Amino acid sequence: MDLPAYASISVGDSLPALRIAPISRKTLALYAGASADHHPMHIDLDYARSAGATDVFAHGMLSAAYVGRMLTDWVPQQRIRRLTMRFTGIMQLGAEPLCSAQVAAKMVEDGEQRVRVTLSCADQHGVNKIVGEAVINLD
Repeated sequence: MDLPAYASISVGDSLPALRIAPISRKTLALYAGASADHHPMHIDLDYARSAGATDVFAHGMLSAAYVGRMLTDWVPQQRIRRLTMRFTGIMQLGAEPLCSAQVAAKMVEDGEQRVRVTLSCADQHGVNKIVGEAVINLD
């Protein structure tokens, strides 16, 4: 993987976005198995309805994993210095996640040339489900 050149990056630049296929019941079942998060709200329709939801919905950490994948598609994992995310909504069954990031700042920290990027994971309607920031070393 070629590391983006610090000098070629400007504040306001967008990272390559990551578009995910619609969230399906199979997606949720596979993620539950991989993560060992078998909370019934994500896989049991009857349970979800008894809790007042109309259907099951995606694990928050599934959307967070998509954000991480977008970042590591851009730079190797060991280049990420800080990563923060906040859950702002529920990714519904059938939603089509879109992860995006934009360079918010360039700086030198701890002797490294770094960029701070704002992050989001939104559904197909543009409603953010996760927002956050990452600081990445581009030395």
